[in-house]
Amino acid sequence: MHNEFSRIGLISKTGDPRVRDTLHRLITYLRGRGLEILLEADMRERIDTGDLPLLERPALAGACDLAIVVGGDGTMLNAARDLAPAGVALIGINLGRLGFMTDILPEDMTDDLDRILSGQYREESRTLLHARVLRGDQVVNASDALNDVVVHKWDIARMIELEVHIDGNLLSTQRADGLIVCTPTGSTAYALSGGGPILHPRLDAFGLVPICPHSLNNRPIVIDDAAIIDIGLHGDDTQAQVTCDGQVNFTLMPGDRVRVCRHEHQLRLIHTPGYDYFGILQRKFGWGVHS
Repeated sequence: MHNEFSRIGLISKTGDPRVRDTLHRLITYLRGRGLEILLEADMRERIDTGDLPLLERPALAGACDLAIVVGGDGTMLNAARDLAPAGVALIGINLGRLGFMTDILPEDMTDDLDRILSGQYREESRTLLHARVLRGDQVVNASDALNDVVVHKWDIARMIELEVHIDGNLLSTQRADGLIVCTPTGSTAYALSGGGPILHPRLDAFGLVPICPHSLNNRPIVIDDAAIIDIGLHGDDTQAQVTCDGQVNFTLMPGDRVRVCRHEHQLRLIHTPGYDYFGILQRKFGWGVHS
């Protein structure tokens, strides 16, 4: 397989002392391979960047053909929303906890990158969500998500009332703490804690998972990812927000509708040749471990 990666962007998490050492080793390694290295602008706060170019995120997305993300899944989520539309492939070096997407360990980093940069890798396409907040006929906010879009109560210990339509057809009216719309990637995140199913990443599907519904009849449902989901907010004194990937928040007003659909672009996620999704599930959840 021909190696298509020559301009490498580096993105890292903040506030973790392990990042500095990992980045220094990574930069030394990439220089040794003669590759062009581009750094995210705020990396100057974490390491001595020397003569390496520093680029803001939009410029970095347009300049590199591969981004290596050093951090946890949260760092990957943040990077994916910005880089996926530009078609940049992403690799994750795991300095977080679970590491469903950042699956390369720091101690294996150079060996794994040797294989990937020599053209030995597996590439996955991951679906993203696009969410818009409609106030009447006006779009007042828009954002993207790799894991999930969540409409949820905010700053009050009281349920909210939601009306959910799929492609214009009424699915349910429910009182709950909220509703999670997740991709297959996000099915192992917040949606899983709400009792939602795990969706394999290759499925063309979304999950809808109610959060603490008042009625036990409100159950998770899996739908086609070509569907358009409208979530209407009822009640004159409702306090609610929409949150994308647990990172981007917008306060909703009574009568607002949140429209969620499949993003026009997909994320290119790079793995080592031996990547095994089911093996990751076993390790992260302790499946198959005998007590």
